[in-house]
Amino acid sequence: MSTENNSNHIFENSIKILTDLIAFKTISGEDNNALINYCDDILKKIGATSFKTFDDEKKRVNLFGTLKSKKKSTKKPIIFSGHTDVVPVSKNWTTDPFVATIKKDKIYGRGTCDMKGFIACTLAYAPIFSNTNMDRDIHFSYTFDEETACQGAPILINELQKRNINSGICIVGEPTNMKIVDAHKGCYEYTTYFEGLAGHGSKPDKGVNAVEFASRYINKLMELRETLKLNAPEDCIFDPPYTTLQIGGIKGGIARNVIADKCRVDWELRPVIKKDGDFVNKEMDEFANRKLLPEMKKVFPESVIKKEIIGEIIGFDRDVNSEACEFISNLTGDNSKEVVSFGTEAGLFQEIGISTVVCGPGSIEQAHKVDEFISLEQIKKCLSLLEGIKNNSSIN
Repeated sequence: MSTENNSNHIFENSIKILTDLIAFKTISGEDNNALINYCDDILKKIGATSFKTFDDEKKRVNLFGTLKSKKKSTKKPIIFSGHTDVVPVSKNWTTDPFVATIKKDKIYGRGTCDMKGFIACTLAYAPIFSNTNMDRDIHFSYTFDEETACQGAPILINELQKRNINSGICIVGEPTNMKIVDAHKGCYEYTTYFEGLAGHGSKPDKGVNAVEFASRYINKLMELRETLKLNAPEDCIFDPPYTTLQIGGIKGGIARNVIADKCRVDWELRPVIKKDGDFVNKEMDEFANRKLLPEMKKVFPESVIKKEIIGEIIGFDRDVNSEACEFISNLTGDNSKEVVSFGTEAGLFQEIGISTVVCGPGSIEQAHKVDEFISLEQIKKCLSLLEGIKNNSSIN
């Protein structure tokens, strides 16, 4: 098969695989076993070994597949990292979000760019890696529930550490238009629950109003938000250059004339440095447990304030000597580096000593939106990078 025909075959196969992946309705929190089994079957047919890690219910699963090198060398293994979950869809799509639809050199469907497009490219190129005399291992890491505060990846990372897989070059294929991203803020997500005592609205002193105590909790968060603005590190590479804090939602109460006995507050932090996250959590825990809760318990001893950690995605720190960034730069000829505001799994790999870069097909501008799409040109650019990796990782 000629080089051009081979390239066309790989491209066509990537579109077929992406079409299959889109059809799996792997919305965050839902069962993703069918998609993972599909990916595992492709890898096993070409000689890869693999293992899975699960959530407590075994409803959601991570996959880590490996193509072993044909010859030992000093080259570090490559890890292709992608998440299999997608965000929910609205009713406003002009196409079926779970049917891949090609129109005007774009392929539409939920997850096309975020980030099943990257997964499809790596699976389409896997047979090429398998049939090449590779002198480094190639790993395929596919996780669950990245969109809900990276719930799946930490389970996988723990297993990698147990297996002493703590060195390599990891490429996290989030949509960056194939540009190198070498840093992002952390993302800490929480829900704080308030449980008080219901009663008639005409006698507020006889009950414990969960909504009112939640409001005071929010006010304290807003005070800390202003403090964080003043604590921006010098020469910060992010925009805005400080840790942000915002309230995502508040829900409580059943009627105007009933003292609300329950309320919940959804909130998040985007730390530029880890100590900002530690600072906010310490301040809020002390405020809740030493100030608010004692007041609630004076009226109703069984009052409760409980903070649930939805997820704490650590930041991805810039490494001026990043082996992963240099590796991609040498293959693409693009030495530019960018930072982004969205979170990824990159910091988790970085934390265990794996040099990591975020670089993948598609634009974040299309992610999470109605009529999400990826351009066919971006798919081709991703496959071109994979070809470069193959050429850099084969025995001469």
